[in-house]
Amino acid sequence: MNPSKRHSDILRLLQQDGTVTIAELASKLGVSLETVRRDIKPLTSNGSVVKMHGAVALPSTVGEAPFEKRMRDNSEAKKAIAAAVALTIRDGDSVMLDTGTTTSYLARELLGHRRLTVITNSSDIARTLSTVNDNRVYMAGGELRSDNGAAFGVSAIDFVSNFTVSHAVITTGAIDASIGIMDYDLEEAEFARTVISRGKRAIVVTDHSKFGRQGLVRVCAFNALTDLFTDKAPPRDIASALKTAGVSLTLAG
Repeated sequence: MNPSKRHSDILRLLQQDGTVTIAELASKLGVSLETVRRDIKPLTSNGSVVKMHGAVALPSTVGEAPFEKRMRDNSEAKKAIAAAVALTIRDGDSVMLDTGTTTSYLARELLGHRRLTVITNSSDIARTLSTVNDNRVYMAGGELRSDNGAAFGVSAIDFVSNFTVSHAVITTGAIDASIGIMDYDLEEAEFARTVISRGKRAIVVTDHSKFGRQGLVRVCAFNALTDLFTDKAPPRDIASALKTAGVSLTLAG
């Protein structure tokens, strides 16, 4: 591969994934670390990329909010998962969504639906689905966090507890075979636990990177779920635990 072609590929990868390490670029391009370092020198000099701590990024992504950066992580997998879930939701259905990058992608997939009733704590999801297609959107109140524009705490939990919906959808930070669905933040875990209890279908959406991780706080056991949507098959122990709990596993794409 010639250098100009690699330059184009580097810019494409950064557009797709945001910040990418030198090692990741070398692996994806099939070249050495030294070759990547040589390739990014002219891109850095002309301002096309910004180098930082063993990684590179596009200038437009430097200074992005944490949530915007997370939207770029495994974005293609998250979009595929969102599209698969959207196919199971019909016009006129009620949907409760917690805040998360995959549920934000799901909200975008649901722009093709009409007359939805949506309950969420995410300002991004509320903004995406309100005022279009005769939807009704209810947003949980409280102070919005600066990193993701979502409300948490007692008032948010009390609000969503008033609803019963057809589809309750949560994201997750970690999935452990023996513990179940987990997260790293107490308030987020408490809110997700409430959401999952309010749906006739209780759905977790997650890309494969969360499998085998242990979070700080347990959200729920597998038997609290009806469905799990992901992009790659989970490890054998997690797949077995899901099957034992009667959870329907869908691999997107």
